[in-house]
Amino acid sequence: MTTVTIDQQTVVISTGSVIELDIDGEAVTALVLLASPEAVILDACDGSMPLVFRAEELPSFRVFDDVA
Repeated sequence: MTTVTIDQQTVVISTGSVIELDIDGEAVTALVLLASPEAVILDACDGSMPLVFRAEELPSFRVFDDVA
């Protein structure tokens, strides 16, 4: 689990979370393979290589939750 601060809001993401982030102007949905204070590794589940970001450099994202 890691905590990321975006626009003065603290967001917690953890391994297994599903997030949507903006990459090159496109929304990409990804599974969080690993979330640590140092790095976040994401799988876009499209056959491409996993995406690796330093936690502080993670682009704008939204976390999907199971609350309807």
